[in-house]
Amino acid sequence: MKKIFSSRRLVVAVIIAIITIGVITISSQSNQSQKEPSIPSRIISDITGWMSDVVAIPIGGVHNGFNSLENLMSTYTENQKMNSQVDELAQAKVQLQVLRSENKALKEQLNIDNTLTDYTVVSASVISRSPVNWQSQLIINRGTNAGIRKNMPVMGSGGLVGRISQVDTTSSKVELLSDNSQLSDRFAIRIATSNNQVVDGIITGFDQSKNRIVMEDITSDVEIKKGDLVTTSGLGGVTPAGLFVGKVGSVKTDDYGLSKKVYIKPSTDFNNIPVVSIAMPK
Repeated sequence: MKKIFSSRRLVVAVIIAIITIGVITISSQSNQSQKEPSIPSRIISDITGWMSDVVAIPIGGVHNGFNSLENLMSTYTENQKMNSQVDELAQAKVQLQVLRSENKALKEQLNIDNTLTDYTVVSASVISRSPVNWQSQLIINRGTNAGIRKNMPVMGSGGLVGRISQVDTTSSKVELLSDNSQLSDRFAIRIATSNNQVVDGIITGFDQSKNRIVMEDITSDVEIKKGDLVTTSGLGGVTPAGLFVGKVGSVKTDDYGLSKKVYIKPSTDFNNIPVVSIAMPK
Protein backbone atom coordinates (compact mmCIF):
# COMPACT_ATOMS: atom_id res chain seq x y z
CA MET A 1 0.00 0.00 0.00
CA LYS A 2 1.26 3.43 -0.85
CA LYS A 3 1.88 5.87 1.91
CA ILE A 4 -0.74 8.57 2.35
CA PHE A 5 1.90 11.27 2.13
CA SER A 6 5.05 10.83 0.09
CA SER A 7 8.25 12.71 1.04
CA ARG A 8 7.81 15.16 -1.82
CA ARG A 9 4.23 15.96 -0.85
CA LEU A 10 5.25 16.41 2.75
CA VAL A 11 7.94 18.92 1.77
CA VAL A 12 5.47 20.90 -0.36
CA ALA A 13 2.96 20.97 2.48
CA VAL A 14 5.59 22.23 4.94
CA ILE A 15 6.69 24.98 2.52
CA ILE A 16 3.07 26.13 1.99
CA ALA A 17 2.53 26.18 5.75
CA ILE A 18 5.71 28.25 6.28
CA ILE A 19 4.70 30.72 3.55
CA THR A 20 1.21 31.06 5.02
CA ILE A 21 2.56 31.70 8.51
CA GLY A 22 5.03 34.22 7.10
CA VAL A 23 2.29 36.09 5.24
CA ILE A 24 0.13 36.26 8.34
CA THR A 25 3.05 37.45 10.47
CA ILE A 26 4.16 40.15 8.01
CA SER A 27 0.56 41.40 7.57
CA SER A 28 0.06 41.56 11.32
CA GLN A 29 3.29 43.51 11.83
CA SER A 30 2.37 45.92 9.01
CA ASN A 31 -1.01 46.64 10.53
CA GLN A 32 0.50 47.32 13.96
CA SER A 33 3.38 49.40 12.64
CA GLN A 34 3.00 53.14 12.00
CA LYS A 35 5.78 53.03 9.38
CA GLU A 36 5.37 52.52 5.69
CA PRO A 37 5.03 48.79 4.83
CA SER A 38 8.15 47.03 3.69
CA ILE A 39 8.68 45.90 0.12
CA PRO A 40 7.99 42.20 0.87
CA SER A 41 4.84 43.20 2.72
CA ARG A 42 3.65 45.33 -0.17
CA ILE A 43 4.43 42.55 -2.64
CA ILE A 44 2.48 40.08 -0.54
CA SER A 45 -0.42 42.53 -0.22
CA ASP A 46 -0.46 43.11 -3.98
CA ILE A 47 -0.42 39.37 -4.64
CA THR A 48 -3.19 38.82 -2.10
CA GLY A 49 -5.27 41.60 -3.60
CA TRP A 50 -4.72 40.26 -7.09
CA MET A 51 -5.74 36.78 -6.02
CA SER A 52 -8.82 38.22 -4.31
CA ASP A 53 -9.79 39.97 -7.54
CA VAL A 54 -9.18 36.78 -9.50
CA VAL A 55 -11.47 34.85 -7.16
CA ALA A 56 -14.05 37.65 -6.86
CA ILE A 57 -14.54 38.09 -10.61
CA PRO A 58 -15.96 34.60 -11.30
CA ILE A 59 -17.92 34.63 -8.04
CA GLY A 60 -19.40 38.01 -8.94
CA GLY A 61 -20.14 36.77 -12.42
CA VAL A 62 -21.98 33.75 -11.04
CA HIS A 63 -23.93 35.97 -8.62
CA ASN A 64 -24.87 38.39 -11.39
CA GLY A 65 -25.78 35.46 -13.59
CA PHE A 66 -28.19 34.15 -10.95
CA ASN A 67 -29.71 37.63 -10.59
CA SER A 68 -30.09 37.93 -14.34
CA LEU A 69 -31.68 34.49 -14.50
CA GLU A 70 -34.10 35.41 -11.72
CA ASN A 71 -35.02 38.65 -13.49
CA LEU A 72 -35.45 36.75 -16.74
CA MET A 73 -37.78 34.22 -15.11
CA SER A 74 -39.79 37.04 -13.51
CA THR A 75 -40.08 38.83 -16.85
CA TYR A 76 -41.11 35.58 -18.53
CA THR A 77 -43.85 34.99 -15.94
CA GLU A 78 -45.19 38.54 -16.32
CA ASN A 79 -45.06 38.18 -20.10
CA GLN A 80 -47.08 34.97 -19.89
CA LYS A 81 -49.73 36.69 -17.77
CA MET A 82 -49.91 39.65 -20.17
CA ASN A 83 -50.20 37.30 -23.16
CA SER A 84 -53.03 35.49 -21.39
CA GLN A 85 -54.85 38.77 -20.71
CA VAL A 86 -54.34 39.88 -24.31
CA ASP A 87 -55.77 36.56 -25.53
CA GLU A 88 -58.79 36.93 -23.25
CA LEU A 89 -59.36 40.50 -24.44
CA ALA A 90 -59.07 39.48 -28.05
CA GLN A 91 -61.50 36.61 -27.48
CA ALA A 92 -63.98 38.94 -25.77
CA LYS A 93 -63.68 41.42 -28.65
CA VAL A 94 -64.31 38.71 -31.21
CA GLN A 95 -67.28 37.42 -29.22
CA LEU A 96 -68.74 40.94 -29.00
CA GLN A 97 -68.38 41.40 -32.75
CA VAL A 98 -70.09 38.06 -33.37
CA LEU A 99 -72.95 38.93 -31.04
CA ARG A 100 -73.40 42.31 -32.71
CA SER A 101 -73.49 40.69 -36.13
CA GLU A 102 -75.99 38.07 -34.97
CA ASN A 103 -78.17 40.73 -33.33
CA LYS A 104 -78.16 42.83 -36.49
CA ALA A 105 -79.01 39.80 -38.65
CA LEU A 106 -81.89 38.78 -36.37
CA LYS A 107 -83.32 42.30 -36.44
CA GLU A 108 -83.17 42.34 -40.22
CA GLN A 109 -84.92 38.98 -40.42
CA LEU A 110 -87.65 40.16 -38.05
CA ASN A 111 -87.88 43.60 -39.71
CA ILE A 112 -87.28 45.30 -36.36
CA ASP A 113 -85.83 48.79 -36.48
CA ASN A 114 -85.65 49.51 -32.75
CA THR A 115 -85.70 47.42 -29.60
CA LEU A 116 -85.73 48.20 -25.89
CA THR A 117 -81.93 48.19 -25.85
CA ASP A 118 -81.41 50.57 -28.77
CA TYR A 119 -80.38 54.03 -27.59
CA THR A 120 -77.70 56.65 -27.97
CA VAL A 121 -76.13 58.67 -25.17
CA VAL A 122 -75.89 62.45 -24.83
CA SER A 123 -73.63 63.84 -22.09
CA ALA A 124 -74.56 66.86 -19.99
CA SER A 125 -73.21 68.81 -17.01
CA VAL A 126 -75.13 69.62 -13.85
CA ILE A 127 -75.47 73.42 -13.71
CA SER A 128 -77.80 73.85 -10.76
CA ARG A 129 -78.95 71.96 -7.70
CA SER A 130 -81.09 73.60 -5.05
CA PRO A 131 -80.31 72.76 -1.38
CA VAL A 132 -84.08 72.59 -0.79
CA ASN A 133 -84.54 69.94 -3.50
CA TRP A 134 -81.07 68.39 -3.25
CA GLN A 135 -82.37 64.82 -2.96
CA SER A 136 -85.12 65.17 -5.55
CA GLN A 137 -83.92 67.08 -8.61
CA LEU A 138 -81.12 68.84 -10.50
CA ILE A 139 -80.72 71.00 -13.63
CA ILE A 140 -78.54 70.05 -16.61
CA ASN A 141 -77.24 72.10 -19.56
CA ARG A 142 -79.04 70.21 -22.34
CA GLY A 143 -82.54 70.83 -23.67
CA THR A 144 -84.71 70.54 -26.74
CA ASN A 145 -81.94 71.90 -28.98
CA ALA A 146 -79.93 68.75 -28.11
CA GLY A 147 -82.88 66.46 -28.73
CA ILE A 148 -83.80 65.99 -25.08
CA ARG A 149 -87.38 64.96 -24.38
CA LYS A 150 -89.45 64.45 -21.24
CA ASN A 151 -89.24 61.05 -19.48
CA MET A 152 -85.87 60.15 -21.01
CA PRO A 153 -83.77 58.17 -18.50
CA VAL A 154 -80.68 59.85 -17.03
CA MET A 155 -77.54 58.01 -15.92
CA GLY A 156 -74.68 58.99 -13.62
CA SER A 157 -71.18 57.55 -13.42
CA GLY A 158 -72.41 54.22 -12.05
CA GLY A 159 -75.88 53.78 -13.49
CA LEU A 160 -79.43 55.10 -13.52
CA VAL A 161 -80.07 58.25 -11.42
CA GLY A 162 -83.45 59.48 -12.67
CA ARG A 163 -85.40 60.79 -15.64
CA ILE A 164 -86.09 64.07 -17.43
CA SER A 165 -89.13 65.74 -15.84
CA GLN A 166 -89.09 69.12 -17.61
CA VAL A 167 -87.39 70.38 -20.77
CA ASP A 168 -86.49 73.90 -21.88
CA THR A 169 -84.51 75.05 -24.91
CA THR A 170 -81.04 74.90 -23.36
CA SER A 171 -81.64 73.16 -20.04
CA SER A 172 -83.65 70.35 -18.46
CA LYS A 173 -84.79 69.30 -15.02
CA VAL A 174 -83.93 65.80 -13.81
CA GLU A 175 -86.11 63.98 -11.31
CA LEU A 176 -83.85 61.73 -9.22
CA LEU A 177 -84.59 58.22 -7.98
CA SER A 178 -84.12 59.60 -4.47
CA ASP A 179 -87.27 61.74 -4.90
CA ASN A 180 -89.99 60.56 -2.52
CA SER A 181 -92.85 62.70 -3.83
CA GLN A 182 -96.05 60.85 -4.65
CA LEU A 183 -96.22 62.41 -8.12
CA SER A 184 -92.80 61.21 -9.23
CA ASP A 185 -92.77 58.68 -12.05
CA ARG A 186 -91.50 55.20 -11.25
CA PHE A 187 -89.31 52.84 -13.24
CA ALA A 188 -90.06 49.25 -14.12
CA ILE A 189 -87.01 47.31 -12.96
CA ARG A 190 -85.81 43.71 -12.98
CA ILE A 191 -83.68 41.60 -10.65
CA ALA A 192 -81.40 38.97 -12.18
CA THR A 193 -80.95 36.27 -9.54
CA SER A 194 -77.97 33.98 -9.06
CA ASN A 195 -80.14 31.11 -10.40
CA ASN A 196 -80.51 32.84 -13.78
CA GLN A 197 -84.11 33.80 -13.05
CA VAL A 198 -85.70 37.25 -13.21
CA VAL A 199 -88.01 39.11 -10.87
CA ASP A 200 -89.91 42.16 -12.12
CA GLY A 201 -91.13 45.04 -10.00
CA ILE A 202 -91.41 48.81 -9.75
CA ILE A 203 -89.48 51.49 -7.88
CA THR A 204 -91.96 52.87 -5.36
CA GLY A 205 -89.79 55.12 -3.21
CA PHE A 206 -86.46 55.89 -1.61
CA ASP A 207 -85.50 55.22 2.02
CA GLN A 208 -83.45 58.26 3.07
CA SER A 209 -82.33 56.72 6.38
CA LYS A 210 -80.93 53.60 4.69
CA ASN A 211 -79.95 55.25 1.40
CA ARG A 212 -81.80 52.51 -0.44
CA ILE A 213 -84.10 52.41 -3.46
CA VAL A 214 -87.36 50.62 -2.60
CA MET A 215 -88.79 48.05 -5.03
CA GLU A 216 -92.32 46.68 -4.64
CA ASP A 217 -95.21 45.19 -6.66
CA ILE A 218 -93.37 41.88 -6.81
CA THR A 219 -95.56 38.91 -7.70
CA SER A 220 -92.85 36.29 -8.27
CA ASP A 221 -91.92 33.71 -5.64
CA VAL A 222 -88.34 33.42 -6.93
CA GLU A 223 -85.76 33.66 -4.15
CA ILE A 224 -83.94 37.01 -4.11
CA LYS A 225 -80.51 37.23 -2.49
CA LYS A 226 -78.30 40.06 -1.36
CA GLY A 227 -75.98 41.17 -4.16
CA ASP A 228 -78.32 40.25 -7.04
CA LEU A 229 -78.06 42.78 -9.88
CA VAL A 230 -80.93 45.17 -10.63
CA THR A 231 -81.51 46.81 -14.04
CA THR A 232 -84.36 48.49 -15.89
CA SER A 233 -86.69 45.94 -17.49
CA GLY A 234 -87.83 48.06 -20.44
CA LEU A 235 -91.46 47.16 -19.74
CA GLY A 236 -93.73 50.02 -20.69
CA GLY A 237 -91.69 50.98 -23.74
CA VAL A 238 -90.43 54.30 -22.35
CA THR A 239 -87.15 53.35 -20.68
CA PRO A 240 -84.55 51.14 -22.41
CA ALA A 241 -83.85 47.76 -20.85
CA GLY A 242 -80.53 46.94 -19.21
CA LEU A 243 -79.71 50.25 -17.50
CA PHE A 244 -77.92 49.41 -14.26
CA VAL A 245 -79.80 50.48 -11.12
CA GLY A 246 -77.85 48.82 -8.31
CA LYS A 247 -77.59 45.67 -6.20
CA VAL A 248 -80.01 44.06 -3.78
CA GLY A 249 -79.19 45.12 -0.22
CA SER A 250 -81.95 43.32 1.68
CA VAL A 251 -85.39 41.77 1.25
CA LYS A 252 -88.35 42.21 3.60
CA THR A 253 -91.60 40.21 3.58
CA ASP A 254 -94.83 41.24 5.24
CA ASP A 255 -96.30 39.30 8.17
CA TYR A 256 -98.50 37.25 5.86
CA GLY A 257 -95.75 36.44 3.40
CA LEU A 258 -97.81 37.77 0.51
CA SER A 259 -95.67 40.70 -0.64
CA LYS A 260 -91.98 41.53 -0.75
CA LYS A 261 -90.16 44.79 -0.39
CA VAL A 262 -86.63 44.89 -1.81
CA TYR A 263 -84.10 47.50 -0.69
CA ILE A 264 -81.60 48.24 -3.45
CA LYS A 265 -78.17 49.79 -2.95
CA PRO A 266 -77.90 52.50 -5.65
CA SER A 267 -75.17 52.28 -8.25
CA THR A 268 -74.49 56.03 -7.96
CA ASP A 269 -74.01 58.44 -5.08
CA PHE A 270 -76.95 60.84 -5.43
CA ASN A 271 -75.11 63.47 -3.39
CA ASN A 272 -72.29 63.66 -5.95
CA ILE A 273 -73.50 63.93 -9.56
CA PRO A 274 -71.36 66.44 -11.52
CA VAL A 275 -72.16 65.04 -14.98
CA VAL A 276 -74.86 62.81 -16.45
CA SER A 277 -75.74 60.96 -19.63
CA ILE A 278 -79.19 60.92 -21.21
CA ALA A 279 -80.34 57.73 -22.99
CA MET A 280 -82.05 58.74 -26.21
CA PRO A 281 -83.90 56.21 -28.41
CA LYS A 282 -82.47 55.75 -31.87
